[in-house]
Amino acid sequence: MEEQKRRGIRLVLFPCPFQGHINPMLQLASILHSKGFSITIIHTQFNSPNSSNFPNFTFIPIQDGMSDVQPTVALFSQLNVNCAVPLRDCLLRLLSSGDAEGGERISCLISDAIMHFTQGVADSLKLPRLALRTSSVESFLSFAAAVSVSRQKSSLPISDSQLEMPVTEIPPLIAKALPTINTNDIEILFQLLGSTVDQVKASSGLISNTCDHLEQSALATLAQEFSIPVFTIGPFHKLFTASSSSLLSQDHSCITWLDTQPPNSVIYVSFGSIVGMDEAEFVEMASGLANSKCPFLWVVRSGLVRGSERVEPL
Repeated sequence: MEEQKRRGIRLVLFPCPFQGHINPMLQLASILHSKGFSITIIHTQFNSPNSSNFPNFTFIPIQDGMSDVQPTVALFSQLNVNCAVPLRDCLLRLLSSGDAEGGERISCLISDAIMHFTQGVADSLKLPRLALRTSSVESFLSFAAAVSVSRQKSSLPISDSQLEMPVTEIPPLIAKALPTINTNDIEILFQLLGSTVDQVKASSGLISNTCDHLEQSALATLAQEFSIPVFTIGPFHKLFTASSSSLLSQDHSCITWLDTQPPNSVIYVSFGSIVGMDEAEFVEMASGLANSKCPFLWVVRSGLVRGSERVEPL
């Protein structure tokens, strides 16, 4: 009965065009489609998903002004600028043409939280927007805490005693342990995170790729800091896999080794497609994993170590 009520309602989803963001968004789309909603995916041409793997969804590409770009923090900010007008124009066309194909009513826009410009676009069209956090609530609280402390540091004289104060959102860290604004990349990062946090607070709700049992205390803190509904319907991958939405050819050579390991025994490490580290950090991470005496699978992509395409220290 509930699924029948949802027929005729279309949801528009707009992912951030990076692997760790596209996968959860398409998993969420699959979950929502299984509940009776029609799905439209508006996406950038940069890192566009393979629409042939999702025949039940409607895919609409928009211009993003990106070509031959390297994944950096600044790229997130550039996407937030370049996509604003194309996304608004696309949504306006959908809304003015009987809302969507078949006359279906568009109920809301669901966009990746880091694509913070979408809140302004949704507001201008009087369309509710739900933000999606593709990773843990704890990580989002750490973003909010870092933004709060960095804003204090950049606008107020902070005493030594204040720097020793605990960060209530992410104990046991203290204020001076959080990053400071001292380089262009860090400044861009905090501007991005600040806008992300602010626009999540302005949204109609937050969808989180987690569940209550995993992050009970973090969710309690989030409820105190954010006066919006929070929907914990993850982990998404337990309901729908994302293998068909990979942007890269997948290396399956590790599977044979994985199959020989006991269940729940392997540490999996991946820093995504943006994070970089210097050689000393890389060696320290490798040493920590080796000293754990646990089997581990570490995704070491080309370019992870700054200034080196290879990973000789490993």
